[in-house]
Amino acid sequence: MKQKTKLTGKNVLITAGAQGIGESITKHFINSGAHVAIHYFSSADAANQLVNYANNNGVNAVAISGDLTKETDVNALMEKTVKALGGIDILINNAGSLVARKMLSEMETDFWNKVMDINLTSMMLVTRAAAPYLAKNDHSSIVNLASLAGRKGGHPGSLAYATSKGAILTYTRALSTELGPQGIRVNAVAPGLILGTSFHNTHTTKESAAATITGIPIQRAGNADDVARAVIYLASEYDGFITGATLDINGGVYNM
Repeated sequence: MKQKTKLTGKNVLITAGAQGIGESITKHFINSGAHVAIHYFSSADAANQLVNYANNNGVNAVAISGDLTKETDVNALMEKTVKALGGIDILINNAGSLVARKMLSEMETDFWNKVMDINLTSMMLVTRAAAPYLAKNDHSSIVNLASLAGRKGGHPGSLAYATSKGAILTYTRALSTELGPQGIRVNAVAPGLILGTSFHNTHTTKESAAATITGIPIQRAGNADDVARAVIYLASEYDGFITGATLDINGGVYNM
């Protein structure tokens, strides 16, 4: 029988929880004995595999699809999560995308709005829908996925993405003061170069990754598990004293 952890029996919703960093976060929660609601947009097979993985490990799990930029989908996601798990103790706001690289000179308003909707507005919608359920518990926790790009500005062509991720840092601080009296802690993680994910497989060349690694003090890129362990730590301290903080996961390349 698995040893109990602070997360054993907790109910967790992970957005975009079926691929990349989200998949690793989901597995870490399952391995910690938490029940999980796995949101996905297009990764149905991967989400269902995670449900099977959870069931084989003796915890409850449900896979739920939805477009988080649509309020109706977000509300449906929350209703299905609560119905399947019985409530929510922890929310992981992981969904987001760079979409494409565009310089200011080629920036269309529609593209700018699309990136903001995917990375920032969707996070607000999910958090707004989840907050009443989180407030029903004595201690609840939210962890938002930001990015080193939100600190540093990102590589050329990341203007919209970096701006949205920078906003998440402020969003996290503001939300922590608003939800703190309800017993809800709100923190963020800001990953740097995390290889082995669809994000960097799509948007980062091998040459760019190699050049970035030369500037990382510990001389390696990160991986999805590096991020998941940090998320688990912040979430497991659901009754702790850390809130409004952002934990940088970048090998020491940028500290602030």
